[in-house]
Amino acid sequence: MASNRFTGRVPKWERGARFGLCVFGLVLSVYALHVEVSRERDPEYRAMCDLAQSVSCSKVFTSRWGRGFGLVQLLVPKDSALNQPNSVLGIIFYTLQLALGHSVSKRAALFLVVSSWVSVAGSLYLAAVLVFVLGDFCVVCVSTYLVNFALLYINLKRKVGLEESKEKTG
Repeated sequence: MASNRFTGRVPKWERGARFGLCVFGLVLSVYALHVEVSRERDPEYRAMCDLAQSVSCSKVFTSRWGRGFGLVQLLVPKDSALNQPNSVLGIIFYTLQLALGHSVSKRAALFLVVSSWVSVAGSLYLAAVLVFVLGDFCVVCVSTYLVNFALLYINLKRKVGLEESKEKTG
């Protein structure tokens, strides 16, 4: 029965779903970076995702937590090259998810799962900051969190598929 669901050790639907989610995550991350840079250049800049006083993505992206999860600046100066916008980290994450999604190696699958767990942990942390510290709702942020959870699901399915195919051939 598992052979109906899996082709080449990877779920049939996985590549298309990964591609769509990673492209969507990249678009969200690039947009977030655009908003942050635009807001830094022009404090009067109003992003499309700024819908109300408490529904403002630019407020979130330009907050302390919009760079290095608000944690990196505790270790290095605020303007350090290590204190990158979260959107840059998202661009790197989604690019790696997309690139490694072409590999069916167990090592790549493990990296995909571990990095997804890290992204989900970061999403939960930032969601808590969003609600309890900033008191804001960020449409772009919440969309990113959903993408991260969906990628975790896909990566876990891939890992299980690889393990099942190994058991059948091993």
